[in-house]
Amino acid sequence: MVEEGMKRYHVTYERDESGWWVASVRGMRGCQTQGRTVDEARRRIREALELFVDDARKAALVDDVKLPSAATKAIRAYASLRKRANEEDRRAARAARHAVRVLRAGKLKMSARDAARLLGLSHQRVHQLTEAEGR
Repeated sequence: MVEEGMKRYHVTYERDESGWWVASVRGMRGCQTQGRTVDEARRRIREALELFVDDARKAALVDDVKLPSAATKAIRAYASLRKRANEEDRRAARAARHAVRVLRAGKLKMSARDAARLLGLSHQRVHQLTEAEGR
């Protein structure tokens, strides 16, 4: 999270023909460096930025890593699927809490071990879900 009033610098990272990552601060002519990895270039660009501005150590760097379109497309596809998987994980967690509540309460009053076996969970997890319902 960027603190309010903190200076932000946009940094572009591009791979050169020899395989090094070249980092440059947008709008600051001559403020550039390179590294074998993006992380190394990121560390070095902050050092280079210190030669240009006083607040470089506290500044927020906004990264823009330039990648081939196939790589960008693959990252977007992964991020989209990861987001959907996280949503499904949340839905499954709600369903597990509901199932535990139904199995352990009411007329059934099933043991944690029996409920766990039916749900494919550990009995410890069933206990956790039962306790979470009581809060």
